Amino acid sequence: MKVAVEEVGQVNQKNVHSYTLLNDNGIEIRCLDYGCHITKIFVPDRDGNKENIVLGYETLEDYVSDNSFFGCVVGRVAGRIKGGTFEIDGKTYPLAKNENNNHIHGGVNGFNRVVWDADPFDTEQEVGVRFSYLSPNGEEGYPGNINIMVTYTLNNKNELNIHYSAISDEKTVLNMTNHSYFNLSGNVKRDICDHTLTVKSDQYLPLNEELLPTGELASVNGTPFDFTSEKFIRTGMEADHPQNILAGKGYDHPFVLHTHHNEEIILKDQESGRFLTIETDEPAVVIYSGNQISSEGKILGVPSRKYLGICFETQGLPDAIHHPHFPQWIIERNQEYHSSTTYRFGTFDKNIQKRG
Repeated sequence: MKVAVEEVGQVNQKNVHSYTLLNDNGIEIRCLDYGCHITKIFVPDRDGNKENIVLGYETLEDYVSDNSFFGCVVGRVAGRIKGGTFEIDGKTYPLAKNENNNHIHGGVNGFNRVVWDADPFDTEQEVGVRFSYLSPNGEEGYPGNINIMVTYTLNNKNELNIHYSAISDEKTVLNMTNHSYFNLSGNVKRDICDHTLTVKSDQYLPLNEELLPTGELASVNGTPFDFTSEKFIRTGMEADHPQNILAGKGYDHPFVLHTHHNEEIILKDQESGRFLTIETDEPAVVIYSGNQISSEGKILGVPSRKYLGICFETQGLPDAIHHPHFPQWIIERNQEYHSSTTYRFGTFDKNIQKRG
């Protein structure tokens, strides 16, 4: 196992580096200290061919201009905040309205636009990088100085663990996630419509026309949102359900997880034989099937288009600050914040039948 470091350019007069994590099984993960972007994940298919399974770019400049949040850490708050404002203890905090009338993904210069401090490490059991950043009081309108640490760790069980920790000197809000787009076909050979998905979730959150939660917790039963048994992702693209149509013919919805660190999410691609299992301690996952990916330009040499990747944003429920019955992502002064999500990579035998 090893970690390799390479300088790749500068952002805001700060040097930016790429880190390559390699385990003994040939799993390779590349990431930047700019925005903690995961730029590549190379894993073998069932025949041993090692290919990249995440969307990204070839140059640092493309990440600087990116508006799709490919592979980055999102914060301080993932998702949308209604009206670009929230209140804590009677005090109102205005935020940037960077998506129509709402705030999204931490603002104009969120954690994805920051050059983080980085400390690579390797042991006999694992390799990784600890990224750290002091988000100052008032940054993007949020209260409190927050010390943030995000740790990417790869082990020989073919697991990537992302651990988030933080502490603030003031009562504030925090709800971080990683925004990687997965495509298990390898090197973006196909879109993700014929991937299959299983999610241990009995409820999802319907959205309004601004893609904000309505506040309802709806049963997945009998809907295209029922992935309690394995189904094709194209289920949502082809459905006439109003919520799928609202999201751009697909998914951009929070799913409430009813179990944790128990194979909550399983993504498979029958043709390559690859699977991805995701486990987390977060209460929900926002599943986004790439419905709004631009049709302009190219992504890793492939013409850009919708459905090229799928995101699993493990996090607290979006806009919870405006829905008191949701689990809240307020943290108290000097309260330690911790969150962990694990991604496990592997292959399955060709004779395992796909279901839909």
